[in-house]
Amino acid sequence: MSAADGRVVRQYLLDLQTRIVSALERFDGDCFREDAWNRPAGGGGITRVIEDGRFFERGGVNFSHVTGAGMPASATAHRPELAGRRFEAMGVSLVLHPRNPYCPTVHMNVRFFIAMPADGADAGAGAGAVPIWWFGGGMDLTPYYPFDEDVRFFHRACRTAVLPYGGQTEYRRLKDWCDRYFFLKHRNEPRGVGGLFFDDLGADGKTSFDDGFGLVRNVGDTFLDAYLPIAERRRDLPYGERERDFQAYRRGRYVEFNLVFDRGTLFGLQSGGRTESILMSLPPVVKWRYDWRPEPGSAEARLYDEFLTPRDWAD
Repeated sequence: MSAADGRVVRQYLLDLQTRIVSALERFDGDCFREDAWNRPAGGGGITRVIEDGRFFERGGVNFSHVTGAGMPASATAHRPELAGRRFEAMGVSLVLHPRNPYCPTVHMNVRFFIAMPADGADAGAGAGAVPIWWFGGGMDLTPYYPFDEDVRFFHRACRTAVLPYGGQTEYRRLKDWCDRYFFLKHRNEPRGVGGLFFDDLGADGKTSFDDGFGLVRNVGDTFLDAYLPIAERRRDLPYGERERDFQAYRRGRYVEFNLVFDRGTLFGLQSGGRTESILMSLPPVVKWRYDWRPEPGSAEARLYDEFLTPRDWAD
């Protein structure tokens, strides 16, 4: 991997952000606000956010490219060999919260990291002086009143994105990884119906730069085709206060996961990232209730009984 490779990844990410925002603006009918920012410790980004749109109650599509003198604790906790290294991180992360409860929330992220030797490291000091790079990313769906055909459609799009880079075996690995990752351990329940998740791709030397970047591009380029047809099918379904109330309750699970477990959120906050951009992923209207349970046989109970259990949706 060379410096030129890093520039190619950056340009792809900037283009991806622009393409996705343009498509979402056409779909919603309202415009995203653009907010370019600089990070005092190094780097910056472009945040693009929509609030109180015609379709999206809140949505954000963020690009960031930041540098730092040391990897934060959220990274070194599961990768201790990164301690003391300088880093460069770039990515596009998006979360979309539709107003209509029959339309699912969706998340997508693609990212590229480089962990460089610490300042003053001896170029001949062995493994510690060699840059370590890796790709990560994925996308996942969080419905409130799910439809079987929508969940299957999303998962099949995810499978299509992965098949050129490892086939069915790799798709199964990333699908299962997503099911494990987007899981609220303190609730003993999934956040949603899953999709894809991967991290550290290339760090062990088993994945080439071209294959890692190829998978990231496939995931990024597949997103609109995976999500917008679902939103189009459900955008005009009528709903009332009951559906909005349940949506707000389930959004609480989204908040809990992002603030307690999400690696991207923790990395951003611990590395001194821009708080407004990091927390744009949170929904604008949320509710918590004490020890609430859905009525057996209800539409709300169907989410728990039929969808919040990992399944082979793509088959």
